[in-house]
Amino acid sequence: MAKAIKKQALGRGLSALLKDPENDIKSIDDTNAEKVVGNIIELDLDAIEINPFQPRTNFNEDSLQELAISIEKLGVIQPITVRKVGFNKYQLISGERRLRASKLAGLTSVPAYIRIANDNDSLIMALVENIQRHDLDPIEIAMSYQRLMEEISLTQEQVSERVGKKRSTIANYLRLLRLDPIIQTGIRDGFITMGHGRAIINIDDFDVQTDIYHKIILENLSVRETEALVKKYQENISPEIVKQPAKKSQLELPVTYKQSFGKFFGTKVDIKANPNGKGKITIPFYSEEDLERIIKLLDK
Repeated sequence: MAKAIKKQALGRGLSALLKDPENDIKSIDDTNAEKVVGNIIELDLDAIEINPFQPRTNFNEDSLQELAISIEKLGVIQPITVRKVGFNKYQLISGERRLRASKLAGLTSVPAYIRIANDNDSLIMALVENIQRHDLDPIEIAMSYQRLMEEISLTQEQVSERVGKKRSTIANYLRLLRLDPIIQTGIRDGFITMGHGRAIINIDDFDVQTDIYHKIILENLSVRETEALVKKYQENISPEIVKQPAKKSQLELPVTYKQSFGKFFGTKVDIKANPNGKGKITIPFYSEEDLERIIKLLDK
């Protein structure tokens, strides 16, 4: 207990040092930089800004509340990591979930590791730290790999070295981004697994992809059954998928209408209209949870 108190006191002492304009540390070569960089320091929450390069955008509210309760009782056990961007001003590199939960818990400061890094280093650190988390969904991981390649100009081999994963693993995640956005949402929401997604990728036609996706959900198909269904399609044997032919008496609507509704609701929306302009919009759902998700979207 005595060691813990001493450690916290040290953090507060260094925090006071950082608030002294005469000791403003801008680089690793500045006076007192060795006392700050790499050490755990108590930082005011209002001095920390969110990292604009944060690859993670989805935070479960229930999970945040649980973490906030834990922080109220035990404090922040694992410090966040920030980089100094100005006098008593810091930008988050990693630990946004802990930062958000700390605010919910009513804290005014958090323990933090301070680093001095440029924007490029900050993005790499944020992405690599994010990828190594255990609670990310496959699409979040794939997008992080893609950002390392596109924004940092790394090859798959270099990404493999940075994150400690085989190049084939990197390639398998990146292939998921070739799926229809509706199916990517389905993977993120847990309606299907990455294994299902990898099987569907072998179909280039987005319409067929989504038809197979809905069949997986409706019939609770396993990954092996999905692979067999895809193989059946590739062998030009029509899979048992119901597709309604367009009626000549219907008004032809722009494809973008369906795509826009589909992206919003995260499912394949059907729009039909007669020549007079009257029609209907059909929004399918595949479980009680899926219906509740759609209702929440309508309530926004």
